[in-house]
Parts: sequence; structure tokens; C-alpha cells
Amino acid sequence: MTRREWAWASYDWANSAFPTVVSTFVIAAYFTKGVAPDPVTGQVMWGWMQALVGLGIGLLSPLLGSIADAGGRRRAFLMVFTLLTAFFTAGIWFAQPQPGYVLWALVCVGLGTLAFEVGTVFYNAMLPGVTTRERLGRVSGIGWALGYAGGLACLVLCLALFVQPDPSPFGLDRASAEHVRATALVVAAWVLIFGWPVLVLVPEAPGRRQGWGVAASEGLREFVGLLRGLPRHPEILRFMIARIFYTDGLNVLFAFGAVYAAGVFHMGFEEILLFGIALNVTAGIGAFAGGYVEEWRGARATVMVALLLIMAIGAGMLLTESKTVFWVLGVGLGLLFGPAQAASRSLMAQLAPPDEVTGYFGLFALSGRATGFIGPALLALVTSTFASQRAGMAVVLVMLGLGAAILATVKAR
Repeated sequence: MTRREWAWASYDWANSAFPTVVSTFVIAAYFTKGVAPDPVTGQVMWGWMQALVGLGIGLLSPLLGSIADAGGRRRAFLMVFTLLTAFFTAGIWFAQPQPGYVLWALVCVGLGTLAFEVGTVFYNAMLPGVTTRERLGRVSGIGWALGYAGGLACLVLCLALFVQPDPSPFGLDRASAEHVRATALVVAAWVLIFGWPVLVLVPEAPGRRQGWGVAASEGLREFVGLLRGLPRHPEILRFMIARIFYTDGLNVLFAFGAVYAAGVFHMGFEEILLFGIALNVTAGIGAFAGGYVEEWRGARATVMVALLLIMAIGAGMLLTESKTVFWVLGVGLGLLFGPAQAASRSLMAQLAPPDEVTGYFGLFALSGRATGFIGPALLALVTSTFASQRAGMAVVLVMLGLGAAILATVKAR
């Protein structure tokens, strides 16, 4: 790989600490078991927060993405949202384990998630400019693998340095969960320390720099033109619709996996961290190997098989009463996350017209974020209606199934 390709892929190492530690394994579980009144109420609150954030992402991503694309400011936007991610993540430190801090925790996590997700729009849009069309799949897969490795490294650091030692180092008070809250500070520092290569070594795409008003006007006009032109590309349109469903399902699985494990199997923070470490090891292996599987069988087939296997294993995880079985199935599930996501980026590159790749990657980002509020909202609604975390997580299987069914109608080149 070239230096520019490595610089781009390394940002996955930097920013994956946020979804791994904050959204999935540590802070999500801490909120459910330590801040919210009870696990079921915590899952409902977390679900509605994620739903509102998803709505904000869907509204902001196309607007800001269009402005950045037309004005040639992808890197500048990425820098701003990287800083915002670190700032709001650090704010989680002040969320003490008392119900009175519910709103503060939700606001910090929500705004941090919004900044993280919008930032990935600009990051993904830089991919076609750092490598050749033929190497998109390989570079995308390596990026996902580095992301899982970065998430794993940060989890290990949090476990070894803060969560596990008793007494906690640095005078941290375990009674007020300072040893857990400190992991948010670790993530904020991690993003800032490792997020610089893409901002320094990957230049803006060549072109004219326009004023903000002109960039907004032209960007939105081009974006609307792409949307109106989608009916002329039915394969891309069906792929976008399929991805809306299965990406929402995967996002819900990531966001609520630790919440589910904490509430149903009564996992403590240490055990959740160990589970996250095991999951990230297999996910990194799967993401790296998935690039080679994709070259052998194709991007569409890779995504399809991954989704079907995730559904089968996920059903087993919902039905089992055994924590051991849950562990084994969860670790196996990790092998499939990377291929499903990385191959989706490659499939978009294959389907997009060569002279409109960048524009269609903008739509690709939108398809993964525009309806991000639906999955968490459905989960919160079903969990509240049936007073059951198992029933709420079953929403994931339905969304993955719908996405796979629509994807089956897509013919990839």
C-alpha cells in the first residue's frame, strides 16, 4: 500500500475507539447499569437518544457533504468533526452514576455520536481519491481491519489501566465509577493522537475552492440531480434501499449489544470489556480476510452471505439462556461484521458510473445514515411495549432480513 492509502486507512484505527468503547461496550453498559434507573428503562432511553441522533445525521449528512464536495473542503470538515467528537466524548467524564445525570450522559453521547458519524461521511468520501478503482475493495477492507484493531487496542488499554485494577490507579474513586468514566477521556485522547495522518498526508482533491454560499448552492443542486437520476440506475437504487435496512440493523446491533449483554446476562464491566476484546479480534480477522473473499466471490455475494450468517447466529444469541453459548456465538458473529461493511463500500464502487463515483459515494453515505433513527426507535418501542430486551433486539433480525431480500435483486458488475 502507498503512504496515502495507509494514512487514509489509519483513521479507522483512530476513530473506531469511539463506537467500540462509548457506543458499544463500556459507556453504553455503564449508562444502563450505573446511570439509568434500571436496565430496561436504560435501553429505552438509549434507544430514543440514538433515534434522535440518527435523524440529525440523516438531515446534516447530505447538506454538509454537498457543501464539502462542491467547496473542496472534505479534510477541513473532517478535522472539525474529529475535534467535536473528542470534545463531547471527554464530557462523559462528568456523568456520575446517579439518575440525575441521565440527561447529561445522553447529551454528551448523542452529540459525540453525531460528530463521529457525520465525520465518517467526509472520511469515506476521500477513499476514491487515495487509491485506484481496482484497489478500492482491498484498501476499504484494510481500513475496517485497522478499525477493529484500534478498537481492540483501546479496549485493552481501558481494561488493563483503568477498569480492572483494584484499587484503581491515579486515585480514581471506584464508588463513583471514576475508573469507568475515565475510559471516555482515553477515547477522546485516542482520537486526537491517532487521527492526524489523514489530515496531514491526504490532500484535498484538486479543484477550485469556492465560497461557502456558492459551495452550498452548487453542492445541493448536484446532489438533487443525483437523486433525480437514480431511477436511471435501478441496480444502484435497489442497493441503496437494501443498505438502508441492513445498515440500520447492524448499527442497532453495535449500539445495543453491550446494553443487551448487561441487562439479560448480567455481565459486569470487566466481562463486557473481555467480550468486546474477543469480538474485535475475530472482527479484525474477518475484515482482513473478507477483502480476499471478495476478490474470489465478488462484493455482492460477500455481503449476502455475511448478512444471512449474521441473522442465523443472531437468532441463536437471542434464544439462548446460556451465557457461555452467548459468548461463543458472539465471538463467531464478529467474523462477519467486517466483510458486510467493507464489501458494501466496494459494491458501491462497482455499481457507480466511473465519472460520478464521488457523487454516488455521497449517496452511499446518506443511505447508511438517513434513516438511522428508525432502528433505535423501533427497538425502544418494542422493548417498552413488551418490557423485554430480547423482544427489542429481535428488530435487528427483521431489518437484516429485509435488506438481504432486496439485495438479492441487485445484479453487480
